[in-house]
Amino acid sequence: MFIKKVSFLSIPFLIILSIFFFNNFFSEEDLNFSEEDLNFSEEGVNYSEHKVIVYKSSSCGCCENYISLLEQKGYKVETIVSSDMASIKKDYGIPSEIESCHTSIFDNYVVEGHVPLEAIDKLLLEKSDVEGIGLAGMPAGSPGMSGIKKEPFVVYSFNNYNTSIYWQE
Repeated sequence: MFIKKVSFLSIPFLIILSIFFFNNFFSEEDLNFSEEDLNFSEEGVNYSEHKVIVYKSSSCGCCENYISLLEQKGYKVETIVSSDMASIKKDYGIPSEIESCHTSIFDNYVVEGHVPLEAIDKLLLEKSDVEGIGLAGMPAGSPGMSGIKKEPFVVYSFNNYNTSIYWQE
């Protein structure tokens, strides 16, 4: 009986203690988040500082999904619809083995296809010495693509048409 009374009486005490702790250890400034604060990745990339250009064909719906994800994160996205994606890929030096449906330019980097945002964060933070990165094809479950992920995503970096593994999930 004594244990039940102690447990029942300790609940109000814990509530009062929690309120006291919360009010005394967090200032109002700590708890107010601006929209700009929410535009940062876990790694520290400020999405709103980066302009992105996405080249896509007029018929591609998954590209629109990818663009929406970028905009939700805070990127400023300019979309350019092209009827000649092959020449865009050639102009940006994208190796044929990692081509996908759309090509994006993040600052001075080329990002080919449905690359996970974590790999883009890594690219922008490390300021890697590469021309770009790409995720070959249109894998199910990748950002902007429907379906369930069936295998690890392998993102390749490229320079002068040479590729190497850059990031894996």
